[in-house]
Amino acid sequence: MPKHLLIVDLEATCWDGDVPSLNRRQTVEDMEVIEFGCVVAEPDGKLLDAKSFIVRPVLRPQLSSFCTQLTGISQQQVAVAPVYAEVVKVIDAWLAAYQPFCWASWGDYDRHQLGAERQHNGCEPAFMALEHKNLKQLWREGRAAKRRSGLQAALAFHNLAFEGQHHRGIDDARNMARLLPWIPL
Repeated sequence: MPKHLLIVDLEATCWDGDVPSLNRRQTVEDMEVIEFGCVVAEPDGKLLDAKSFIVRPVLRPQLSSFCTQLTGISQQQVAVAPVYAEVVKVIDAWLAAYQPFCWASWGDYDRHQLGAERQHNGCEPAFMALEHKNLKQLWREGRAAKRRSGLQAALAFHNLAFEGQHHRGIDDARNMARLLPWIPL
């Protein structure tokens, strides 16, 4: 059995307020992935590989200033990036060397966003066939129910400082891997 897991953190188009031309707040159906932050790690947290895959949005190709400030991903980066279906192929090829036993994210947003992307693009990364582990939920098990469980709060609970830029997929995924020693998989 493979002993590696894939940690995924997505960044997507987002707005501070209503979605342009829709006059309502955003849903995963309105958002498009602009970054796959991917980390291959062992269950003890040992990092084996990490890669950021930038994606060009198609439905609303112009990033909001809120989105660029939040993620640190620039309009120029997404403008020259491949579209979603092409990035999925690149991720599948990259991940083939590792054959993880599951994929994981902090919460369920990433899983839901990838489901919406499957509907929009007619494809999904091969890792979606693997079991999904909600690291946030697993980390909370055995801890006080009211404990803050955001990624930064979980790191602080273990006296770890966040490394990198929060809301940047690759940095969030790396920080999740740092918490693996305290998460029962």
